[in-house]
Amino acid sequence: MADGLPIAVTMGDPAGIGGEIALMAWRDHGGDLPPFFLLDAPERLRQLAESTGIRCPVSPIATAADAAGVYADALPVMPLGREASFRGDGTIESIDRAIDEALAGRVAGMVTNPIRKSVLYAQGCPGHTEYLGERAGLERPPVMMLAAPALKVVPVTVHLALRDAIAALTTERIHRTLAATRDAMKTDFGVENPRIAVSGLNPHAGEDGHMGREEIDVIRPAIARMKADGAAVSGPLAADSMFHEAARRRYDVAVCMYHDQALIPLKTLDFRGGVNVSLGLPFVRTSPDHGTACDIAGTGTADPSSLVEAIRMAGEIANRRAGKGAF
Repeated sequence: MADGLPIAVTMGDPAGIGGEIALMAWRDHGGDLPPFFLLDAPERLRQLAESTGIRCPVSPIATAADAAGVYADALPVMPLGREASFRGDGTIESIDRAIDEALAGRVAGMVTNPIRKSVLYAQGCPGHTEYLGERAGLERPPVMMLAAPALKVVPVTVHLALRDAIAALTTERIHRTLAATRDAMKTDFGVENPRIAVSGLNPHAGEDGHMGREEIDVIRPAIARMKADGAAVSGPLAADSMFHEAARRRYDVAVCMYHDQALIPLKTLDFRGGVNVSLGLPFVRTSPDHGTACDIAGTGTADPSSLVEAIRMAGEIANRRAGKGAF
């Protein structure tokens, strides 16, 4: 790991599957993952492990530095200051404390378990990524990437109604997303000259203006600016034909115009292994690419694969940023 620091994992929604997939991740993959600890209530996790039959000892820690001493024998848990019962909250406190640990340089990065969006709506934010950006003091929200072995995608607009997403598309916004994507592919994924494919907005990428002029008036100028800066960018491409196997071999990452245009192909190809990565934050942040799954919470049947990959990817990105090899 970068400088031997652990990964901080937030509790997520206490009524969701975050706790049990964290227990499973340590039980099944602890030895081949970078060391991590959970920001949660130790007693809640002990009860959860007992009720689900997940064999995972839990050990409270006072500081992030304490995680290394107990990780081999138990899942380290940094207790929250408020109750985090199955019906309690603690969600925001867990996120805030993970951010504080990351900003202070006491952890290599943070992984956020899924939460209900309503918790963040109450904080005036439309999503996890936007909340992290505000807490980190950024003027603009970070860029969201979804990454899996078969595909990496970046939506230009994220948590907006479709009509609002279309209205929000500007050349400047697209260019900023493309630049952030290029930079992250270099620093976080080790691709020196990333090939970026850019989707159109309209069917068939507008058919030369016959089905909309956004490709001509908004998207192409952003691509031209990136090419003038030496970036390997292609498009705008028809979104319905840019994700088949042969097409994916022509690029390293795809930038799309709105949420579902990017996430549907990623989740179709690899729902279990997709990881949410925030680009442009001053610290490493990843997240599983699924929801709280409250309907199966507490049954011990949840799949921890996406959380496992999120922890693994956080460690890999942290090491690349630190100029080190694999953990």
